Amino acid sequence: MALDLKGTCTFTDAFVICHGLQARQTQAIADAIEETLKEFKVRPDHIEGYRTGEWILMDYSDLIIHIFTRERREFFNLERFWGDAPRMEVASRPKKKRSSGSRRS
Repeated sequence: MALDLKGTCTFTDAFVICHGLQARQTQAIADAIEETLKEFKVRPDHIEGYRTGEWILMDYSDLIIHIFTRERREFFNLERFWGDAPRMEVASRPKKKRSSGSRRS
């Protein structure tokens, strides 16, 4: 989920809120985000919570990414706290097509 905070908040323009099923998965999500943004020469100002993986906060100034375990996301419920903020459309990555070729043994 992405929230548009322009004009609502003084410290950022947007939140991205997502979760993984457990700490290793949240760390993998954080790694993928950092790697992808690094390709565009965008680096975080600060990252917190990576070691424990329960709630990873990635601060890119205009964008703050919150990556929770499912339990932490439900507990903190940032969507409710920032409920007045408009939601932003999030494009999904296209799924890779499977090869249609036959396998030979």
